[in-house]
Amino acid sequence: MAQARPWSFYGRRSELWQMQQVLERKRWFFLQISGRRRIGKTTLIQQALQAAGIDKTLYIQIPDSDPTGVVAACNEYLNTFGIQERVRSLGDLADLIGRLAEQGYVIALDEFQYFNRKRLFDFCSLLQAVVDRLAANAAQVPGGLIVLGSLHAEMTALLEDRAAPLFNRTTDSLELGHLDISSILEILKAHADVEPERLLFLWSLFEGVPKFYRDAYEQGVLAAERQEVLRRLFFSSSSPLRNEADNWFLRELRGRYDMLLQYLAQHPGCTNASIEAAMAEVSGPGEVKQVGGYLKILSERYQMIERRLPIFAPARARSGRYYIRDNFLRAWLSALQQPVSAVAFRPLEKLLTQADERLMQVEGYALEDMVGKLYEERSRRGLGDFPLTERIQGFWDRSDVEIDLVAICGDEQRIRFGTCKRNENKLLGSIEPLKQAAERFLNAQPRFRSWLVEYVAIAPRISADLTEQLKSQDVLSQDLIALTADL
Repeated sequence: MAQARPWSFYGRRSELWQMQQVLERKRWFFLQISGRRRIGKTTLIQQALQAAGIDKTLYIQIPDSDPTGVVAACNEYLNTFGIQERVRSLGDLADLIGRLAEQGYVIALDEFQYFNRKRLFDFCSLLQAVVDRLAANAAQVPGGLIVLGSLHAEMTALLEDRAAPLFNRTTDSLELGHLDISSILEILKAHADVEPERLLFLWSLFEGVPKFYRDAYEQGVLAAERQEVLRRLFFSSSSPLRNEADNWFLRELRGRYDMLLQYLAQHPGCTNASIEAAMAEVSGPGEVKQVGGYLKILSERYQMIERRLPIFAPARARSGRYYIRDNFLRAWLSALQQPVSAVAFRPLEKLLTQADERLMQVEGYALEDMVGKLYEERSRRGLGDFPLTERIQGFWDRSDVEIDLVAICGDEQRIRFGTCKRNENKLLGSIEPLKQAAERFLNAQPRFRSWLVEYVAIAPRISADLTEQLKSQDVLSQDLIALTADL
């Protein structure tokens, strides 16, 4: 039985190698690791330390508190790791980090971004003096410091801003993104199956966040039916992901931007004008003035949303559209939040059905993203018949003409236009609009007129009969089975 196999370490081979290189130097290092919550930062550190045979370690998760709360938390971790010393102030903590590094310890400070809070910011100056002393004698310092953070902009402000005390002090840095799709397939092969419907369902929920897949594994539902997955992970009183979204972003946002995020989840690809109109209708014209600032903060500081431009548009184009970047957040806001919140008041089976149906809509948008990533990943690995030379992006013009997939192979002067449908039965009806949209594209970009133009229809699974019907219309068929077979 696949579920009985023990959980392992999946993906991250490049990042693990980089960390091992840092540890094997056996001299002072100051490593920054950034990435969203649950992306696997601490697991990567544990794996690298274990591989390097380092047992002198100290891990401290910094609380979002005042100096007294931070000191109390640090002393608890010191006790847990069997270190006799105790600290009474932030200055004591900085000094202790220096002494432990000189003794060969690797110290990891998690949620380091909280030191950007005004009440804790003095620690950065105190740590600067220690870091400078250690760096001046790097060859004689066998240990090092790792700082981890889940808010990219605040980590940048602490470590990369020229005015920050710790500017230019890090010796190494890692930015952890989502696991690639081949790593997700590795997980599913070990603990479930790689049926395309399961891959799309789980990827629409979890994308490449390893902790979420492990939660499903530990609940015994990686190989389960859809509604059983939802029941165990979200709807039970002990569900591990029931409060994850609140713990992740609502804690940081403190209740702000809720309406904006809800609107983006329900209307992916909306424009700035449509967002302003929706906010004005709900909250009045006063809220409209805040929309620009909200969008900037959510995209730059929290990296929760992104602005996509039409392909080849200049960076300052006003025709951008906004999307929620994170699959889990999008799925939660679009499909799960309301049914989960109503679990004490309505029949569970009806709520599960409602959430499942809404997730099917989410999967339609997620499929487009997945296909783009699969094209990129396959090209990067030298797989398939279409080596990309430019990143996949959607296309639309002022008349809202959209194309799900635009793939460019400049070396061979080939351009491929694709339609993506969660339900294969909708593919035939989308071919004529696809070709019309492609014609609009080629009229707008005449440099591609002399290129070989290809059309492709994509769904999780495509039957042999439909493949022949598409072929008769000069359209290639690609399903997730074909796109993932050799990953």
